[in-house]
Amino acid sequence: MAPQAPRWPFAFVDGALDRADALRDNPGTLTALWPDARVVLLDDDGQALADSSQQLHAPSGSDLQGMPAGAVFLGLREKQAWFAARAVTVEQEAPQRVDLRTAAGLWSAADSTVFAQARALLHWHARHRYCGVCGGDIEFVRAGWLGRCRQCASEHYPRTDQAMIAAVTDGSRLLLGRQSPWPSRRYSVLAGFVEPGESLEQTVAREVFEEAGVRVLGCRYLASQPWPFPGSLMLGFMAQAEPDEPVIGEELEDARWFGPDEVREGLARDGRESLADGAPGIVLSPAISISRWLVEQWLAEIDGRS
Repeated sequence: MAPQAPRWPFAFVDGALDRADALRDNPGTLTALWPDARVVLLDDDGQALADSSQQLHAPSGSDLQGMPAGAVFLGLREKQAWFAARAVTVEQEAPQRVDLRTAAGLWSAADSTVFAQARALLHWHARHRYCGVCGGDIEFVRAGWLGRCRQCASEHYPRTDQAMIAAVTDGSRLLLGRQSPWPSRRYSVLAGFVEPGESLEQTVAREVFEEAGVRVLGCRYLASQPWPFPGSLMLGFMAQAEPDEPVIGEELEDARWFGPDEVREGLARDGRESLADGAPGIVLSPAISISRWLVEQWLAEIDGRS
């Protein structure tokens, strides 16, 4: 059994499978595990097959008979194997389809986490059919975890894009921004992708300055969250910054400093866009996201100091 990671309140972390890497090179064992395995089936839009109650529909391997081409071994849970496959490769019907964000709110942590893993891997398969070196066809080996070019033998591995996400504070206020496509009054902590040759701390400072014109003095790492939309890893930080007046760049529609009471009221909305009494204020990210957890950590530190 693989060691267990700390439990976190946000999605796609708790209930992770034992990846069982050693089994990826053992097709005989995987074939033996297949009849009793559970199989997560995704359509080509990345939605999972679900039952009439919108819960995960993951038939057994024996229900699907033979292992379909392109099936990916995800890992083990209590000695039971889990696989992922494209729904079009099997004869299996289900009454509903559920997207990953919906699943994170409706399903158990274990089921939504395995869905996230399956979605990220099958998306990588769909987007990496040809070799980036010579253009040859890619053959997926090691139970779906390695792509090998049939022409030049170059090896390709699943891609994860690292991104920092930071609760930025000047000591008494929290910096939040919003993008124009978001629902009205929705604000979040700032985030951005790591660039080549850049440390995570450098990314925090650069992205915050680029997006809001605020100078970061230092930061500390807190936690991370897989964010398979389609294949990112969010690395969460708490950052101390100068009390600069925000100056928005091209990515944000607005960026502001907010005090503890405003943040507390935003959290109380629990992701709803409005309150029954029509009270003004902001809306923060839902509980599935590390973004909300970072806001909660900042508020807990402020309340602890006061």
